[in-house]
Amino acid sequence: MEHITKHDTEYDTPPGRKLCVFKRLHLPVSVSFYVRLGRIIFDGWQAARKEVYDDSFWLGQSQRVFDSVESHGGIFHIRGLDNLREVEGPVVFVSNHMSALETLVLPSLILPFKSFTFVVKESPLTYPFFGPLLKSREPIVVTRKNPREDLKIVLQEGEANLARGRSVLIFPQSTRYLYFEPEHFNTLGIKLAKRANVPVIPIALKTDFWKIGKLMSDLGAIGNPPDIYFTFGEPMSILGTGKEEHQKILRFIQDFLASIESKVS
Repeated sequence: MEHITKHDTEYDTPPGRKLCVFKRLHLPVSVSFYVRLGRIIFDGWQAARKEVYDDSFWLGQSQRVFDSVESHGGIFHIRGLDNLREVEGPVVFVSNHMSALETLVLPSLILPFKSFTFVVKESPLTYPFFGPLLKSREPIVVTRKNPREDLKIVLQEGEANLARGRSVLIFPQSTRYLYFEPEHFNTLGIKLAKRANVPVIPIALKTDFWKIGKLMSDLGAIGNPPDIYFTFGEPMSILGTGKEEHQKILRFIQDFLASIESKVS
């Protein structure tokens, strides 16, 4: 399987990619996908128990998810990888949040370039099997109950991670939205980058290949639409209050999503 390397600038799923049996027979692929994902998570849980779930293992796990998405009909379109390579040192990544797919796939895109951790709400840490492997990545954990306390945690722990060369990924929307609503996209990433004096790299994505589930948000339908998009923007230094940079990030995501809509309409 082809994977992202530190020399890549972009990636598109090649034509003729080998598909799973369910996809080849034009059967619903969700069950097959979740069975395979369960195996990946179980392997990760075992590695976490043995305390060998490091960045290298995390990268391999994410690449397995990437491959599974492609074998179940997903078609990736990835741009802007050169923006990860060309900036030295750690950064703050800020991204819109659409599905569980980006949580599992972004490590396969970022880790070839930079070590990182992410801000996560505490509830996933209680999930069977998935919780222990998530803890092994030493995420920055927030409650989503006390915004002031959450801000303090992210700024303190985020700055500590950045000081030791580890980038931080934040989803400022805090939850998943099928449609991008700028009013739900907070300035937490801007505040952290300004405090730590590191650049921000915006990420715009469209990952509704993996739908939000009705009963459980992580277990939605898989497979339609097939196209999956990730674009990394140019790094931004935070000047002044950061309001201008925040508006640039919002426009970057909005313009990206509008360009995708124009392709499919």
